[in-house]
Amino acid sequence: MKKYFTNKSFIIGSILFFILITFLVLGFIFLPYDYNQIDTQNKFSNFSREHIFGTDYLGRDIFSRIVIGMSISVGIGFTVMIFSLFFGTILGALSGFFGGTTDKIISKLTDTQMSFPGILLALMLIAIFDTSIKILIIALTIISIPRVTRIAKSGFLKYKNSLFVLNAKSKGASNFRILFYHILPNVIPDLIVTSTLNFSLSILSESGLSYLGIGIQPPLPSLGKMLSEGQRFILQNPSNIIITALFLILLVLSLNLIGDGISEVNQK
Repeated sequence: MKKYFTNKSFIIGSILFFILITFLVLGFIFLPYDYNQIDTQNKFSNFSREHIFGTDYLGRDIFSRIVIGMSISVGIGFTVMIFSLFFGTILGALSGFFGGTTDKIISKLTDTQMSFPGILLALMLIAIFDTSIKILIIALTIISIPRVTRIAKSGFLKYKNSLFVLNAKSKGASNFRILFYHILPNVIPDLIVTSTLNFSLSILSESGLSYLGIGIQPPLPSLGKMLSEGQRFILQNPSNIIITALFLILLVLSLNLIGDGISEVNQK
């Protein structure tokens, strides 16, 4: 941990992410307005004591909508990261350690999935099923799993013939113990880097789908949906789209900096 906290990218990313999470927590505690409260008498209002970030074209408080929208994005991104890490690690472990037919099947499935653009695959899944948050998470998880699978496979393939693994086999250790007790700890640093990337990409993908109108559905707010609504009134109320875009950029940037910092430390 000392190495991580001497890395500039990791420090800047962690501080930025901590500030944003603190903003979310405090925003929930002191949420000034209901995120869907309409007040047409105060639409397009500028920064004020009543509305810190102003209001949108329906008079809804932008601060409240950003807090709820960011919390939804972070929640979806974190859930996708955990699920993709779990399933991707298992698939990568089986593929890299056992090889043979298992490796061929998993590799073919991974290559087939990665041959499709991620957003296009998500669009297809959402079009077939529904536009609920559950389907959105499933679609983004399917997109994210192959990246984790490839990293996990390369790690397990690298260590499966190592001396400590051969020593464990000679002592009668089971395959399960060898996979997840002996090899996995050596692969975790690379998996963490990939997971932070999946976290940020999932947030971007969710925002992109919501921007197109097939992600988070009203009345729930989303950063992508807010950008889509704000662009229609960018000349009347530019602060709406600028502030929303700024929070989205900072959120994704903080996660990428954390991932870059971890990667830099691991390579030393």
